[in-house]
Amino acid sequence: MRRSGLRRFVEGRRGNALLGWLVVAFLTAAALGELRAGERVWGGFILGVVVLALVPPARFRDATAMLPWEVLAMASLPAVGRAVVAGETVVGVTFTGRVATYLGVAAAALIVAVELDVFTPVRMGRSFAVLFVTVTTMAAAGVWAVVRYAADTTLGTASLLDGRPEHVVETTLMWDFVAATVAGALAGVLFEYYVRRRADGAARVDVEVAER
Repeated sequence: MRRSGLRRFVEGRRGNALLGWLVVAFLTAAALGELRAGERVWGGFILGVVVLALVPPARFRDATAMLPWEVLAMASLPAVGRAVVAGETVVGVTFTGRVATYLGVAAAALIVAVELDVFTPVRMGRSFAVLFVTVTTMAAAGVWAVVRYAADTTLGTASLLDGRPEHVVETTLMWDFVAATVAGALAGVLFEYYVRRRADGAARVDVEVAER
């Protein structure tokens, strides 16, 4: 079946790179906006995602060596959510807090998995790919909890220690880990059945660049 001009563009190396850089620019602006608003923890997290996204073009010194733009778009969803539905709650869960957190860590884990799969000789089996993204998300959620705690105790933020009783904070944190695990499993399935099979990130990168 013949592909449309738009589809050829977004699936081509240059088109993919252009869309990827636009998402990176958005994430950078979102991070600066969070920092200006005093949200140092979230601003730092989004900047961390930007750094992960810039590893391939920096490593290969080629602006077109970008992740599939769909992956970067998924990574931007937490930032979009914080900007668009700030303060909204669904069944008692504040989107800008818990939901954005586990979506963010799952997106970061997904980026790491895609970079390993596209830009390195590492090749993962189907089941291992899902497991890898899930476990990486769980690990990232743990690191994120430590970062929030450290920021609260040293920088005076209220990301985790916000005045609630200790047992409430602990229960909330455990549910965050459960949610991050579920999000990681979904991200793993997404990685295997969409990113590797439909998005085909390797086809959007110059082979000579990736093997340099």
